[in-house]
Amino acid sequence: MKYFFAIWFLLLLFTQNVFSQETITHKVERGETITEIAKKYQVTPYDIYKLNPDAKDKLKPRMVLLIPSKSTVGSIANSGEITHKVLPKETLFGIEKKYNVSDADLKKANPFLEKDGLQIGQTLIIPSKGVIKTAEKAVFHDVQPKETKYSIAKQYGITIAELEKKNPEIISNLPIGYHLLIKGNPVKDKEITSNNAFENSPYKNYEIKPKETLYSLSKMAGMTQEELLALNPELKNGVEIGMHIKVPANTAFSSVSDTKVYDDLTPKTNFSGRRKLVLLLPFNISRVQGDTVNSVAARLKKDKFLNMTLDFYAGALMAIDSAKTMGLPIDVSIYDSEETKYGSNVASIVSANNLQTADAVIGPFYQNNAEATARLLATNNVPVISPLSKDAGNPIANLYQTVPSNDVLRTKMFDFMRAKRGNVVAVVDKKKTSVIQYLNQNQKDVRLVPLNANGTVSAEALKVMLLPNAMNYVVMETANTWMIKTTIAAMLSAMPAYQVQLVMLEPNDTLDSDEISFANLVKLKLMYPSVTRDNTSPEGLVFGNKFRKLNSIAPSDYATRGFDVTFDTMMRLMQNKSFEETVNAVATQQFENKFQYYKKEGEGYANEGVYILYYDSDLTAKVAN
Repeated sequence: MKYFFAIWFLLLLFTQNVFSQETITHKVERGETITEIAKKYQVTPYDIYKLNPDAKDKLKPRMVLLIPSKSTVGSIANSGEITHKVLPKETLFGIEKKYNVSDADLKKANPFLEKDGLQIGQTLIIPSKGVIKTAEKAVFHDVQPKETKYSIAKQYGITIAELEKKNPEIISNLPIGYHLLIKGNPVKDKEITSNNAFENSPYKNYEIKPKETLYSLSKMAGMTQEELLALNPELKNGVEIGMHIKVPANTAFSSVSDTKVYDDLTPKTNFSGRRKLVLLLPFNISRVQGDTVNSVAARLKKDKFLNMTLDFYAGALMAIDSAKTMGLPIDVSIYDSEETKYGSNVASIVSANNLQTADAVIGPFYQNNAEATARLLATNNVPVISPLSKDAGNPIANLYQTVPSNDVLRTKMFDFMRAKRGNVVAVVDKKKTSVIQYLNQNQKDVRLVPLNANGTVSAEALKVMLLPNAMNYVVMETANTWMIKTTIAAMLSAMPAYQVQLVMLEPNDTLDSDEISFANLVKLKLMYPSVTRDNTSPEGLVFGNKFRKLNSIAPSDYATRGFDVTFDTMMRLMQNKSFEETVNAVATQQFENKFQYYKKEGEGYANEGVYILYYDSDLTAKVAN
């Protein structure tokens, strides 16, 4: 008996010694994720979860994890298969994310998936590092100027340690032009493939710059976002500074608004003469005077369009007064455009007042009238600034749209979420055909949460699509109150285990109803794109107080826009260069509006100055970008 216990004790001691030699510990730091830790130690998240099952629930700062050594991982992979039984509502994408395996490797280990697809109850073999290995060709990279070990390692999804292990000569320095071995083993030259060898290729290499987004990159490259993602699948995980991507070899990258620096334009007066600014505003005075039924006061109460015009005019007057106070050499003329949706008297105003000599024209309000004005002044290249229209409009070289279109707002929202490396899913009402069409055309990788037969969302259906170590953005587009309430309830139930944030792409009046809890919207930090923001800065408060003093009322959005558009235009006219040159060089931010112009595919310019706002815990909307 003593002999038996002695043997048992020795075996136990031996097992503990082996285990301690083949594992190390890691203390979790704030903000770290399982994926980052796994990459650091060159193991998979599954390997860590196997030794630390508590980490699946939540990763906490100062938590101590057991990390298996690579030799241990290899022996585990070779000693037996990891399997997974498919549960209801699981997807291939979710399983691949859970075990950190590629679609190709999972299907190679389970060939029946190609024929039968994923089915409930199937038992899948999960390949780990070392279970499935394919012959890997050597990949080389020629070091370019300004490249670093970090940027190169990040480009190919490896660590700096792995890079130096393959290339010990670069441990001390990284010579320009050095032929780095990235993957595989050295082989004959004919077998070498290099992501940098574009000399005889239809593509070239481009390094992503600060503030560039998927939206701006696609515009610069003259491609759709879908085409750019197909060429560079790594962009699906987010756009990162220093990342190298493929673009068509004939791409001529131009300066776009996303790379522009926001700046406060300072007036420059080292030029002779004065600038001439014209405002064409739809007062429609002849109709007001000709109204024998309603008094002016009564008409002001009824006519929303006239009220909007007067608000815009009041804000513009404050901007003009500011320019006078600053002593700027600008002459401003204001004319009644007498416009409706179907026409205006712009042609006669242009002819009678020689507007071809103007330096810039603000207005008219309606898109078709602004376009007509731009065409009349196109020969003289007079900038016509459309102040309120949201329409995409026709391509006219001297027309500048100041209001971002709905598609720009949506795209900016998705660019922001991808830049944060979030997991994006969408809950979309079938009635929202324009949103569905937009997602199908521009955001194909965004997965739709399946709806119940009555159009509601279940917590189970949502949770299957969430990732444990990423911010999960849930884009909700519906006006159905019950659908909104069930989506919010599903997100709240997921909060203990997942990071979730509610996102809207466009205004939704249903959220303002008493049936929707504002406290829940705050708890989910409701986020949305917006043309304007609430300016609570000291300068913003001064503007609001001055407007109240002059007009005995708080400034409306139209009044603030009147100021912002007019003041921004005047500052651009004071730069001793053309209006178009300032637009190409500088983005600006006034009290509530951004002016981040870009050249449209045809002709003319549009604005993509968008705020990403969210509900903060102090019950106010804060700027996230």
